[in-house]
Amino acid sequence: MNITALQFGLYRDGDNNLDTVQSPVIDQAFRVSANDAQIAVTVEDTTARRDFVQDGGRRTESYDLRGGEIDRAVQVDAPHDPSSRENLARFVARTLDAAQHNNAKQTWIDLVDHGGGDGGGLESDSHHGIMSSTDMAGAIADGIALHAQEHPEDGGRTIDGVVANQCLMSTLGFADALSQDGVKYLAASPETMLAPGTPTSVAEDIASHIDDPTAMANAIVKDTMHTRYGMPGMGKYTPAAAMDVLDLDAAKIGSMRSAVKTLDKALANAAKGSDGAQAAILDDARSVDGMVRFDNGNLPWHADRPAMALYDTFAQDARLSNDVRTAAANASKAVGDIVLAHSESHGFAPFGGADYRDAVGPTVHFATNPGQLDPWAPKVSETHTAFYKEVGAAKLDHALLA
Repeated sequence: MNITALQFGLYRDGDNNLDTVQSPVIDQAFRVSANDAQIAVTVEDTTARRDFVQDGGRRTESYDLRGGEIDRAVQVDAPHDPSSRENLARFVARTLDAAQHNNAKQTWIDLVDHGGGDGGGLESDSHHGIMSSTDMAGAIADGIALHAQEHPEDGGRTIDGVVANQCLMSTLGFADALSQDGVKYLAASPETMLAPGTPTSVAEDIASHIDDPTAMANAIVKDTMHTRYGMPGMGKYTPAAAMDVLDLDAAKIGSMRSAVKTLDKALANAAKGSDGAQAAILDDARSVDGMVRFDNGNLPWHADRPAMALYDTFAQDARLSNDVRTAAANASKAVGDIVLAHSESHGFAPFGGADYRDAVGPTVHFATNPGQLDPWAPKVSETHTAFYKEVGAAKLDHALLA
């Protein structure tokens, strides 16, 4: 029987403008597989590049890697829809099937494409689709259920971790959704990233520390933040201004959700009760820069603020009541408890030297004007999530912005 430390599922959406620039993650997957016999890789690559098929044309290539070699033949299909929840679910199930075959200790999924925070990602130009973060997490749950249905003898196998090689996906909402579907870890950046993004070598970090989550998390963050890419006209650059690994333990996520809900209710009550409190809350929130700090307002995610920095600002504001300040301190601590590892750049050169020292952990969607609520809705919505509804964010938005 094959014995594998890690089954790593690489789901790459090249059905957009990232097809070429993100393709090095495929070469990295071959190297990872060759470097460590304890890592098996399941690949689904939707692409128009000329790798296995020389006559071009968009298609989906599916295969498995062991020892740096393709294990069995490459399956070439008409292009799948990478933005389809059903398609991602089938890939998750196929990766779990391979994990069972290889007797893998852990199974992780790497989602490679555009990302948009709680709005989701996996943009498919051909199908005019973007998968919501709710459906991304739901597809993983669907894939787990599909594997269990087809292989009841292996029904306890789950997806242990998700690497979001996508922009802006270290969010409280995405972490909450993944946790409720049984995922244990999320590795993601709170900011936009430079393609190719998170190196596939993080699979080696996971496999090397399969029984030590803290060491695993630190290795992933260090690997990502120290990777160097090169591009004509850009020189050498690192892919991320900030990187997190989050612990999605159900109890910790539940405590975080409860603490944020308590804070949002306290903030809403304060804003409705006093114009002074409403002004103070908005002033505090505006003092904490949202993400996409380098684009002069051309992208919509400026309301995605580092949650701990935002909540700490509320907690330290003497203009707010003791109840609000206590709730804010509790929310900051609860968020901090889910952060296994993180790193931030004090001045990220590729983004004009933007400062990310407060980007310690995930972001939360916190608008300070009506235009920030959902600027790309309905195609991309950061407010149509279970987390947003659960914590009462709509009531807070109404109290602050109506």
